[in-house]
Amino acid sequence: MVLGKSTLIKTIMGLRKENKGDVILNINFSEVSYLSQTDLKNIDFPATSKEIIMTGVQKHNKIPFYTKQDKEKFNIVVKDLKIENIVDKRIGELSGGQKQRVLLARSLIRDPKLIILDEPATGLDINITRELYQILEKLNKERNVTIIMATHDLDELKNIKPRIICLARNIKYDGKFEDWKGL
Repeated sequence: MVLGKSTLIKTIMGLRKENKGDVILNINFSEVSYLSQTDLKNIDFPATSKEIIMTGVQKHNKIPFYTKQDKEKFNIVVKDLKIENIVDKRIGELSGGQKQRVLLARSLIRDPKLIILDEPATGLDINITRELYQILEKLNKERNVTIIMATHDLDELKNIKPRIICLARNIKYDGKFEDWKGL
């Protein structure tokens, strides 16, 4: 079985079935959040940032959709990501970095133990990318959130020093960032 990065992530998330192999998560699937690779330019529909973030905890077939705890989580994640000033703006009015923070907030409002990101910096400028990676580093260190991320942005990760796994048909490298020599 040969998988690309996005295909591997979709397989882990159960969005794609492969003929061989198994994915074993040692946590409940409800404790996993996923941020797919997104072309942020194409996100433009009549929903506010708050509405999009709250879909991360929306409970269908229940009224009210959101609990008091959901609203408290919303306030925390919005403050942590420093997006209080855009929660009432339509998603289409936002910059690429703001949109990505809204989508990250939607993933984080669930209090995940594992967050899986597929090329989260696509379409973002270098400064916004750095901010995004700093946010992810803080989540990992302060909230003990495990992060699996597919990315080509290894230069931007050098300050975080993550464990990296390089895949090219099989595992080519698994270890510390500072020991990475490239292929």
